[in-house]
Amino acid sequence: MTVSLPRTAALGVIAALALSACGAAPETSSTTADGKNAATATSAADLGGLDALVKAAKAEGTLNAIALPRDWANYGALIDGFQKKYGIKVAVENPDGSSQDEINAVTSRKGQDRAPDVLDLGSSFAISAAQQGLLAPYKVASFADIPDGQKDAQARWYNDYGGYISIGCDAKRVKACPTTFADLLKPQYKGQVALNGNPTKSGSAFGGVWAAALASGGSFDDIQPGLDFFKKLKKNGNYTPVEATPATVEKGETPITIDWDYLNAGYADEFKSKGVDWKVSVPGDGKFSQYYSQAINKDAPHPAAARLWQEYLYSAEGQNLWLAGYARPALMTAMEKAGTLDKTAAAKLPEVSGTPAFPTEAQQNKAKTVLGEGWAKAVSG
Repeated sequence: MTVSLPRTAALGVIAALALSACGAAPETSSTTADGKNAATATSAADLGGLDALVKAAKAEGTLNAIALPRDWANYGALIDGFQKKYGIKVAVENPDGSSQDEINAVTSRKGQDRAPDVLDLGSSFAISAAQQGLLAPYKVASFADIPDGQKDAQARWYNDYGGYISIGCDAKRVKACPTTFADLLKPQYKGQVALNGNPTKSGSAFGGVWAAALASGGSFDDIQPGLDFFKKLKKNGNYTPVEATPATVEKGETPITIDWDYLNAGYADEFKSKGVDWKVSVPGDGKFSQYYSQAINKDAPHPAAARLWQEYLYSAEGQNLWLAGYARPALMTAMEKAGTLDKTAAAKLPEVSGTPAFPTEAQQNKAKTVLGEGWAKAVSG
């Protein structure tokens, strides 16, 4: 993806980028005083506890991250908070990159000091990366509190934050904002409906197509009605191929966007002072929820910092920072019970009724195949 904010699920065949090998193999051994190695640690206890992990991470001094936009789910505050707390520099490469870009960087830079340490992946992509043997197993302190359906049994990946597909609308440019997928087909929205990226690469756009499928008689087993929906949207002139970003929203180029609710809610906050009246609704006819997943590169050049980053993200501090960005953290239920959830931030989340359901690994793989084979044809012409 080029211009959209793409915390993505890779949906096609992974092709390694031809990147120049200008980084040398890392020299950091990341071992503690008693010889324990962070690169093989499957928990902080393996290094002698959190204090020992912190010490080893500080000795490394750097965390290589990739594809983390500062204005995506409050990542700017998370990055700043980690740097301030531990004095470890977070180097973010290609902030507008995709999950496809992330895995390409992992495979093409193996053994190099500029390889990514950590990954933030669309759920189906996390599953694929684990199957390829690219991820390191590691259990954060709060691993047991992550719902069973949202983590890998071997702890190679686990969900971190998520939300629902929503419809965002510039109320000053659109007379009557749509609130359902059925509304989006109305002729009054000609040339106004956009996705956040290409669904064969973008997790948010993929979710948008799946939500449209659910609104059109489809299911987790059948995403085809979603492609048919966008084919209709394209045919009647309502769909625009312009990929929605903060810039296109601010400029009015994408007055109606199908995107995660935390991104659309963030736009409402971000652009209010600039005169944009951005409305957000979760369509009742296409309720689709999904989380993104955290993972550690098995060959991370800074293995201790990578593991400490995970501990930070899954601490109450980290989870509440995602919540402040309108994203629903994976530990939300456990934190409610423990009394550590930011109730003020939770109260600001877009309203949704019912309990979210999630597609299985097999259903995601099937949907990826159908979408990969049919998307271009659906919106061509």
